[in-house]
Amino acid sequence: MSLRTYFARQSHLVLVCSFLLLSCSPRTPPATPRLVGIYSTSSAEPWLSKSYDCAARQTSVVLSRVDDPASADILLRVGEPQFLASPAYQIDTEEILIVTHRQSPIQNLTFDQAQALFAGQGDPSVQVWVYASGDDVQEVFDQIVMAGRTVSPLARLAVNPQHMSDTLVNESNTVGILPRHWKVGDSREVFTVATAPVLAITNSEPQGVIKDLLSCLQN
Repeated sequence: MSLRTYFARQSHLVLVCSFLLLSCSPRTPPATPRLVGIYSTSSAEPWLSKSYDCAARQTSVVLSRVDDPASADILLRVGEPQFLASPAYQIDTEEILIVTHRQSPIQNLTFDQAQALFAGQGDPSVQVWVYASGDDVQEVFDQIVMAGRTVSPLARLAVNPQHMSDTLVNESNTVGILPRHWKVGDSREVFTVATAPVLAITNSEPQGVIKDLLSCLQN
């Protein structure tokens, strides 16, 4: 065997061994995406789609909607809660409106007229609709319009903005409260209550993928 042939075989053997070592060496597994729980009030649901869009841009996060706000990493709501002890970040604004059926006798309201109507001192033929006392939009309404006064005990309760919207569109002589994103169909706004912040609230100072999600929601 010539010296040249010997070295050629040795070089080939080294290459084969190197290939086998590389192919048998353990590969680094891809990082497991972080599961982030998100809770949304009914009024803030229009911002859920943007939340999922932001999560889709990141390979390191999977967004999952949860039913319990206490278990959520991010909570979306309209308006600032009465007691806020967690970090909160404004991601948008939402107008809160008083809305009537198109055929309702209620015309544009002043502040005093709006307050009297929902306190049960307005036209008795008009059915007032509100939300439960813990609802985020109802909290904004009570703070600004009712200002300590009690909503009429004859007011009916809508379970969510979709229920309220359907009622105001389909039943004459009704008046209720709607976020602007939920005002659709043949209804008429008669008073603007407020422009409220849309908030993303976290249970601790956001870090990592949650911080990135919030940054995306704010842009």
